[in-house]
Amino acid sequence: MWSGPRNLSTAMMRSFGSRADTYVTDEPFYGAYLKATGDPQPMADEVIASMDCDWRDVARTMTGPCPTAAPIWYQKHMAHHMVGPVAHDDLPGLRHAFLIRDPERVVASYASKRVAVRPEHLGVERQVEYFEREADRLGHAPPVVDSADILRDPPAMLERLCRALGIAWDPAMLKWEPGIRETDGIWASHWYDAVAASTGFGAPDEHPTRLDGEAQRVADACRPYYEQLAEHRIRA
Repeated sequence: MWSGPRNLSTAMMRSFGSRADTYVTDEPFYGAYLKATGDPQPMADEVIASMDCDWRDVARTMTGPCPTAAPIWYQKHMAHHMVGPVAHDDLPGLRHAFLIRDPERVVASYASKRVAVRPEHLGVERQVEYFEREADRLGHAPPVVDSADILRDPPAMLERLCRALGIAWDPAMLKWEPGIRETDGIWASHWYDAVAASTGFGAPDEHPTRLDGEAQRVADACRPYYEQLAEHRIRA
């Protein structure tokens, strides 16, 4: 699942992790990204120390056998992490899907964590690049889901996503136990407070979003890419 940050991506990982037939992996390229870019993200040193930071080693692991031999391996990938020598093409044999969210709400979520954000942090331009390359490979559009659509109707949207991925729908995807998981990245203590307290998908956020000038500029720069992907999104 190719996502940007603050996109409902961890809740989606919880959802798939609730299936008895699924193992999940949390942002496996994050350490390599931080080591290569020096991006001053929260807990950067701890993340680098906790992970394999060689791009090609990570790609080999992600395309190897599932660590638990589960039938389904759900991999949560951040598109903006892929700035090294590998890309989505270097993960052969996987089914690629794309999770999107309105950029104004993404930027507002970053602001709530008091973390500065640039357009490239949203990863949506790279999502478009990977989407187009995957569509060319498949001969049709790969699955795209919008986080707002999922929150409005989780059962219908997840059932349609499963169908698009060629896997059975499992109602267990709607609920999970609260708390942090062993499969969560070390950064969970900073970023996952809301999902750690959750037991399922929350209500959709329909409130208007207000951003300051610089934050609005970031959202505006990302909007054309978001809208390009949104044209292909699965609808309930």
